[in-house]
Amino acid sequence: MKFRSAFAFSTSALFAFAVHANAQDADGIQAAPVTLQAVEAPPAPAARLPANTEILLRMNQEVTTRGDSWSEGDSFAMSVVHPVMLGGYVVIPAGTRAVGRITYLTNRGAFGKSGKMDIELQYLELGGQRVNLDGTYRQEGEGNTLATVGGVVVAGVFAGFITGKSAVIPQGRELMATLEQDVPVSLPPGVVLSSSTTPVMLRR
Repeated sequence: MKFRSAFAFSTSALFAFAVHANAQDADGIQAAPVTLQAVEAPPAPAARLPANTEILLRMNQEVTTRGDSWSEGDSFAMSVVHPVMLGGYVVIPAGTRAVGRITYLTNRGAFGKSGKMDIELQYLELGGQRVNLDGTYRQEGEGNTLATVGGVVVAGVFAGFITGKSAVIPQGRELMATLEQDVPVSLPPGVVLSSSTTPVMLRR
């Protein structure tokens, strides 16, 4: 519709110029020749991956509250586990790089306080572009609360030396993300998908 409107506007402008040029010719003034440059409108995307399409990601490295190796705001590497297909075509290959970020982190502390961290799955790097993702997770240290409380009672003033467990998201952990918004897909020439075609995560 936008292209048709633009074309109608150009036609009107061209008609107005022609009338004005004839008027000038009637007065004996020579109109300058005009060359119009046709520009082809970009084709609309034939298909889209809809928002909320599920993409399974794998941690490429361990992230932990232990020590000082990680801080809030740090990014970590992930990769796509299963290819995502649309109408028989792979649109997100397995192994595609993804990036997550630590949004909150606290180390383990005294009195049985375990480490905690929140992470968000941010984006894929696909075709030289970033494809935004949704996905947030919390990891807490897996301590034995009853044992820790018992230790505090027995130790008394030395309870400050009893600490909780560090939070760890191990390398290889799989986490589900979803697309934040619709993503246009360029299919091979001549390929047309039904509007009812849905994306499929090919599990192997």
